Amino acid sequence: MTAAKSKFDMYDPLSENFHRQEFPFYWVARVNALYAQEMERVLKKIDMDVPRWRIMMILMEQDRISISEIADQAVSKLPTATKILYRMRDQGLIELVTSPTDGRVTLASMTSEGRDRLELVRESVSGIFRRCFQGLTAAQIKRLNGLLEQLHDNMDPGKN
Repeated sequence: MTAAKSKFDMYDPLSENFHRQEFPFYWVARVNALYAQEMERVLKKIDMDVPRWRIMMILMEQDRISISEIADQAVSKLPTATKILYRMRDQGLIELVTSPTDGRVTLASMTSEGRDRLELVRESVSGIFRRCFQGLTAAQIKRLNGLLEQLHDNMDPGKN
């Protein structure tokens, strides 16, 4: 066994030296599950859910974006995102229009009611962020984001 292989051996599920607590995806899954539970708990109190929260945060940064781009950024299947967006339209949170340059594309943007609602949601979930990142510096958060982005890119079949 080479030194390079043994250095990473405990992280490889195929290895005899594998330790679940050393496996990065063990922690990614645990953090994600707790985050989802907390978000659901907080959002339920204000009649909101995680999928609509994700979409609203995307639209906060990118007004007039296609449904397929929203689905991609929200890590959602296109039919699921479409269903949610039409429900949000019926609730007055977003507006859907046909693209002036491509009639096959539907663009979404947030209404003023949606922006007001988003501010309430952001205030409600801010405590989760502050609690989760307590004791971390901005540099540590930036490094964590960079590492997670690298993992994402390594796994993304479209980038390999």
